[in-house]
Amino acid sequence: MVSRPVLWLKQWINERWPLSAMVRLSLDEEIPGGSSFFYTEGSAILIIFLLQVITGIMQIFFYVPATDHAYNSLSYMRTEVPFGWLIHGMHYWGGNIMIVAVVVHMLRVFLWGAYKTPREVVWLAGVLLLLITMAFSFTGAPLPWDQSGYWAGEVGTSIAGTTPVMGDMVKRLLRGGENMGQLTLSRFFVMHTSVFPLALLAMFGMHFIAFRTSGPVGPWDSVKRRFSGPFWPDQAFKDVVVGTGIFILLIFLSVFFAPDFAGPVDILDTTYVPKPEWNFLFLYQALKYFHGPLEPVGTVGVPTIIMMLLVILPFIDRSPERNPLRRPFVMTCGFIFGATLLALTIIGYYSPGRSESVAGSSAMPGQAEVKPAAPLRPAHDVAVPAVFQSAGCKACHSVEGSGGTIGPSLSKGALAARGQAWIEEQIRNPKAHNPGTIMPAFASLPSRQVDTIVSFLMGSDSGGVTAAGRAASMHLAAQLETQHEAMAKPPASMETESKGLPGEAAYVIGNKERGAVLFKNYCSSCHGPEGTNGIANTGSDAGIVPRLNPVRRELYSGNPKAFAVNIDRYIQHGSVPGGRSPALSMLAFGDTHTLTQQEVANVEAYVMMINGVDRARIINPGMEPRKFFILVSVIYVLVLLVQGGFRIKRNVS
Repeated sequence: MVSRPVLWLKQWINERWPLSAMVRLSLDEEIPGGSSFFYTEGSAILIIFLLQVITGIMQIFFYVPATDHAYNSLSYMRTEVPFGWLIHGMHYWGGNIMIVAVVVHMLRVFLWGAYKTPREVVWLAGVLLLLITMAFSFTGAPLPWDQSGYWAGEVGTSIAGTTPVMGDMVKRLLRGGENMGQLTLSRFFVMHTSVFPLALLAMFGMHFIAFRTSGPVGPWDSVKRRFSGPFWPDQAFKDVVVGTGIFILLIFLSVFFAPDFAGPVDILDTTYVPKPEWNFLFLYQALKYFHGPLEPVGTVGVPTIIMMLLVILPFIDRSPERNPLRRPFVMTCGFIFGATLLALTIIGYYSPGRSESVAGSSAMPGQAEVKPAAPLRPAHDVAVPAVFQSAGCKACHSVEGSGGTIGPSLSKGALAARGQAWIEEQIRNPKAHNPGTIMPAFASLPSRQVDTIVSFLMGSDSGGVTAAGRAASMHLAAQLETQHEAMAKPPASMETESKGLPGEAAYVIGNKERGAVLFKNYCSSCHGPEGTNGIANTGSDAGIVPRLNPVRRELYSGNPKAFAVNIDRYIQHGSVPGGRSPALSMLAFGDTHTLTQQEVANVEAYVMMINGVDRARIINPGMEPRKFFILVSVIYVLVLLVQGGFRIKRNVS
């Protein structure tokens, strides 16, 4: 029985605002064929959107939309703000699931034939909802300003830039200039948090009004449509069950499949293969089949054709028949359409992609040349074969003024006088020339990569070697043969421990997968694979290069921030081991700019991982994630049982 104060409040509101009429419009509806879980996708999309709004607003309290603060501010929220991990995880996964829910909803409408007269406007509103949802994904990916998000934005805006006539203007409008930067982040932030939410709300209203005008379509079987069931409470109950189930699913994904820390943006990381978000992979893969003059066909033609097919569907399929089995032509076309998009997405996901050099060569399909505003490394680095760096050569040898100082400096044509066979053997088995060398053997390096390095060191494309160059190469070869003796004794002023201050990388959460690649290229030749076994270091007190797995006890810490600071000093500033005349000393990767601060952060994340410490460990979770999921799941099951009991009691009575 409703109390008098409640009745008075209801009457007071209705006299000033049509509350009861709005409730009746939303809930008082008869569904042909009765309620069904098949009809819950629309409510599920609305629930996910509301969760996105709530979690998005909560993130704005901590997120800083600036290129130098975005990644760290989001990392701080995820690791040090109570339940920050949950807020970000639900928002991340909610965006992905919302796309899936919209696609599933449109697929169900297609199978049911619910787009036919008089429901064309309902279908068109759904197509616009799909477009806006995809736009949410496109503008949201770069906001963390991490490696994956940055390149997703770079690829997407570059594709937009290939549009005939107005492509360059569209790209500049999105980026705020020629290159990705602060204006890009600001514009994406405004679109993601203001423009598209308002547009989506407008489409929700349009979709709802059109749906209420035409009414629910119900099952295609005329016999089942003879009876109907109320939206409230039957269908509303099913909507709530599915909505709360999605809520639990988002918590589950946030706990057990937390979004990865992709590491801060490093546009000069040539080993990173950029790809768009998963929901744009079908377009990314389709673009690979169109080159040169045909490129606009892929960048503009393919998405235009897809959208036109969706838009004109209710106008070309005019038959009133809605049974899928009696619509073989439409169903076959729909299956081919969906299977093609799915196949392109899967192929694009597993495709190795195409790396892009800093200079802009070998650009991916639909991607414009990347021109860093201020290169952090010498421009002549691009002349050095990528394999020379990836094999780890530059960890010890400097090339054209960039690289390590442990071994002799190398340059194009440096070993031409020694001949191809000698260089190949030096790479494969350096001890054959000098038993005391500390250079590791690259016996497993593929032959084509060895040929590339040999060709570079011989300067085969330089048109020959001058007499001065030949004399210099002879001198360098002699240095290689007596490398262990040619190592300069460290100055007396150098410390046996690294005493410098930690760098910027110590306070940045890096990506351990990217760090593993860098460690293999720069560190494993001395510290061993995965840091398990250091090579010999004659003249040092220990006699070997220290292992990093496990790391020295005084450097280890269970606190990820303290651990990062401890090892950062060595990576930044290097160190000289104790001893009378150590052959090897650690290169100052940070001070010499051999590694960028982003790369140093990635290496630190990897070193911590092999020592059992997660650089991205949640410091202040609010509640341990797994325990929180168990608690919420138990509450959810109890509520379902109680609600089910009430429904059974009501039906019996």
